[in-house]
Amino acid sequence: MSNALFPMKLNHLSFPSDDPASTAAFFETYLGFTIAPAAGHWILKRPGFDVVIEDIDADTPHWPSTFHVGFELPSRTEVESLHAQMVADGVIMETGVIDHERGSRFFCRAPGGVMFELNTRADAAPAYRGTFN
Repeated sequence: MSNALFPMKLNHLSFPSDDPASTAAFFETYLGFTIAPAAGHWILKRPGFDVVIEDIDADTPHWPSTFHVGFELPSRTEVESLHAQMVADGVIMETGVIDHERGSRFFCRAPGGVMFELNTRADAAPAYRGTFN
């Protein structure tokens, strides 16, 4: 039996940051995580999984240009609202809200350089709706 068949769930994601307080605040402000500072890192909690922000004493990590983490919102209205809030707050935006066959989305960068995709599948083309559960 392949290990890929065993049940598993996402436990955590871990990111380095040269400004972990600002990176953690991004997760709290825009993504609904709670923050638990710890020695040398920050634990960010959300139901079902954690994010660990590692405090590095170096330059901002250089991420591959297309590397990103995606979070799904319930509707295009919520995507547009979050985009507007982030723009007003000066978050580094990679795109505006994009109409896409797999659902509306936008891309931005958190402090520390990680790119995020915030999307909805609510307005995905019919051909794609059955592929999401």
